[in-house]
Amino acid sequence: MVLKLAATPFTYVAHVLGIVGLVLVLVWTIHFRGGLAWDASNKNLIFNLHPLLMLFGFIVLGAIISYKSLPLTKEVKKLVHLVLHALALGLGIIGIYTAFKYHNESGIANLYSLHSWLGIGVIVLYAIQWIYGFVTFFYPGGSSGLRSESLPWHVFFGLFVYILALGTAALGFLEKLTFLESGGVEKYGSEAFLVNFTAIVTVLFGAFVILSVSSQGPPQEDEYSYSAI
Repeated sequence: MVLKLAATPFTYVAHVLGIVGLVLVLVWTIHFRGGLAWDASNKNLIFNLHPLLMLFGFIVLGAIISYKSLPLTKEVKKLVHLVLHALALGLGIIGIYTAFKYHNESGIANLYSLHSWLGIGVIVLYAIQWIYGFVTFFYPGGSSGLRSESLPWHVFFGLFVYILALGTAALGFLEKLTFLESGGVEKYGSEAFLVNFTAIVTVLFGAFVILSVSSQGPPQEDEYSYSAI
């Protein structure tokens, strides 16, 4: 379904919200949580990499709307789409690894929460989506009939995985804030407010990304178009 609305304004709002979300996560992890580290005696610094990498990877880079926002040829857009999703997948894998690293070095059990279960599901589905897209639309490339039949499902599955990632991120903010409040963080304090507001910005960002994908891109010449999206 394509909304009879111009996608460009939605992409502008999405870009602003994405930047705001990343800034808020940096403020939270550095100002309130002490900073970021790959190895540290304070294991919380290792965990702080997790929300930053996951938000930047799966949520921001994963919101690839290049087909609607970049005035490039179809082939170049495909390459941008492929590379940015590969970066998102790589950052997501590292982000999940940091959560396991933090748990293992802190003596905390792994994969006990809904957030963690959904997180594993998201990264597996994301990888399947990327591999299928690479093989079918890039190299070696499927037949024109296969690409035509696959494209609507590729778009639908991509949106499904992205919405699932947004829900998983919201659960992650809730889970971490609940632990922090149990450990003494004030329920109505500035840190709690910041985390909740970051989660809201993340959801709004996702909403504008979906609006962008569902709307009409700027009119272009045939060689620049990708009308199926």
